[in-house]
Amino acid sequence: MKNARLVAFETLYKIFYDSAYSNIALDNAIKDINDDKAFISALVYGVVERRLTLDYFINKYVTSKPKPKILTILRLGAYQLLFMDKVPSSAAINESVKLVKEIKQDYYTSLVNAVLHKIDADRIIPEDNLSVKYSVPQSLINMWVKQYGRDTVENFLPNINERPPVFAIPNTLYVDADELLYELMCDNIQGEIVDNTVMITSSFDLSKCRAFQNGLFHIEDLSSYECARALNTKEGETVLDVCSAPGGKAFTIAEIMNNIGQIYAFDFHEHRVRQIIDGAERLDISIIKASVNDASVYDENMPIADKILCDVPCSGFGIIRRKPEIRYKELDSIADLPKLQLIILETSSRYLKNGGTIIYSTCTLNKKENEKVVNAFLDKNDNFTLTEEKTSFPSKYGGDGFYRAVLIKNEN
Repeated sequence: MKNARLVAFETLYKIFYDSAYSNIALDNAIKDINDDKAFISALVYGVVERRLTLDYFINKYVTSKPKPKILTILRLGAYQLLFMDKVPSSAAINESVKLVKEIKQDYYTSLVNAVLHKIDADRIIPEDNLSVKYSVPQSLINMWVKQYGRDTVENFLPNINERPPVFAIPNTLYVDADELLYELMCDNIQGEIVDNTVMITSSFDLSKCRAFQNGLFHIEDLSSYECARALNTKEGETVLDVCSAPGGKAFTIAEIMNNIGQIYAFDFHEHRVRQIIDGAERLDISIIKASVNDASVYDENMPIADKILCDVPCSGFGIIRRKPEIRYKELDSIADLPKLQLIILETSSRYLKNGGTIIYSTCTLNKKENEKVVNAFLDKNDNFTLTEEKTSFPSKYGGDGFYRAVLIKNEN
């Protein structure tokens, strides 16, 4: 059986050089492993998160860029030295050297040994360089500082490399937050009540959690949950969730509506629609009708809705701590997103009845995808009024980065 560091090395190599998604590559790597899953996961996600910081130290002590496999091993070793207090320096260095030999690159053992010893003796992360300190590309730092101000950015940056909190949303058709907390404790899962949810504070396995299997809760980020609540739905209403998968907001909305009314939940991909259907069945929610739809194309057969949730595809800069590789996106690669987002918002708004409410939301921190899209929409549609606008930033015990705008369609 492969040792943990070799599994982490192979997974990271696929992420960095085969463009694999970190969560998928990691899941595939550990699915048949019984031991060391937590250690392998910590190594993989940690190296992806801290890549810029690790490269800062590596580049100080190499004269030319190492070969991809050696660079991956150096990153692994440097991460253990700099960010894993429970791993002794000797183990981090010696195991890295062994790894070089294991992949038949013996020629580089001296290089890896020397560089890691120098990093071990250094360890000084420049406090004034936010890019290096938090391992975020300078271009993204610059964008955030320009849009939100340096104080705001410095306040939320420490949270983007922390383990994100997990929130269990009680299925209020059957339990409230207090009752859910009791059920979770019966499964030896610890938590505390936060804003009508249970923030889980211990390790857990959903596949072995009776409360989850019995449909007593779903997992949803707190910012997303608050967005769903802001739609202020009522029993008997017709609701559209135009970009719904995996369905967390639709589930919350259905529970608020006491499972009375109609919710049409859509996604562009069939397999993601299946996620919504399976989740609704587990929660015993019957009012959600999920199907495939392209939110950017008007459908004359779409029902007229009382409320619409328009949670559009976005760059995802608000959920970096959940998907660490997002931070490395080139800003030019997302330049066309606002155009698509505006099309989806305009198309969705055509399904809303007079006096109805539509929420435009994203899980990103980028005003070009947020405020500017809403302003462009309002410039073209003077029969809509903006009644609420909120940007949330990642917080240690709260939600992810998120934006929402609540719009009302005026009566003619």
